[in-house]
Amino acid sequence: MQNFLNVTKRNLLTGVLAAGAGAATIAGMAREANSQLLESGVDAKSVLAKIKKGGALEVGFAQLPLWFYKDAKTGELKGIYKELVELLAKDLEMTVNWHEVTFANATVALRSGDYDLFGSSATYTVPRATVCNYVGPLWSKGSLAIIRKADADKFQSAADLNNPDVTIAVNGGSSDEQRMPRLFPKAKFIAVTGQYSMAAEPVRAGRANACIVGDSEAYALAKRNPDWAAIIDSSKPFDKRPNTWMIRYGDVAWKNFLDTWCGYITANGEVQRLYDKYASEIL
Repeated sequence: MQNFLNVTKRNLLTGVLAAGAGAATIAGMAREANSQLLESGVDAKSVLAKIKKGGALEVGFAQLPLWFYKDAKTGELKGIYKELVELLAKDLEMTVNWHEVTFANATVALRSGDYDLFGSSATYTVPRATVCNYVGPLWSKGSLAIIRKADADKFQSAADLNNPDVTIAVNGGSSDEQRMPRLFPKAKFIAVTGQYSMAAEPVRAGRANACIVGDSEAYALAKRNPDWAAIIDSSKPFDKRPNTWMIRYGDVAWKNFLDTWCGYITANGEVQRLYDKYASEIL
């Protein structure tokens, strides 16, 4: 009987110790798992840190046909990049707060912290890249010139615009304002403030010979103004450059994440699918 009790006590003690060791192991694993979740290496000041806190993604946009615009009938925001921003937010399990700006003040508002991402169609320029950080890219775009149909015989190629007697309109604050004077050094330029499509107004009114805009914007403008607008050499966009989103400098984690996400969403064909969708509706 004594031997039985001793054996039972020893077994009981061994079982308790084993159970305790198992619990300690499980607790250790739980702490390790929690540590992996919490210690991501992301700076607490990074936009990515908002994910853990359930914060909203603050996104700036300027209106541009196909890419980011308000439906004239419903006022609903639409566009290729608008849908991509929503897809990004869904992947991050975040909501989105929208901030409408113009291209003229887009980089200022971004740098001042009004939003975390400029989600409209931002075409690369070196001066802009010195103050804002591009991601991706998601796409590439060229430029086209819109003229009056009455001048179609006079201007048959973009090179014909490089003339002292020619005035070219561009959107103020856009990449065209920075880039086009270098490509057409002999021409005169006027910058038109406001939304991108306003660059075509001086051409319609006869105050400018041409306006230069992005290729998809040119197609959309010409389609909306068939009575007077024509595109010079519409099948040959010039000055093709990366087109994508912008963020502030300094947030390495956010930059690295977005670069990889943009590569992923481009490689799987989603950007092309959205372009084809909106091009079929608008162009």
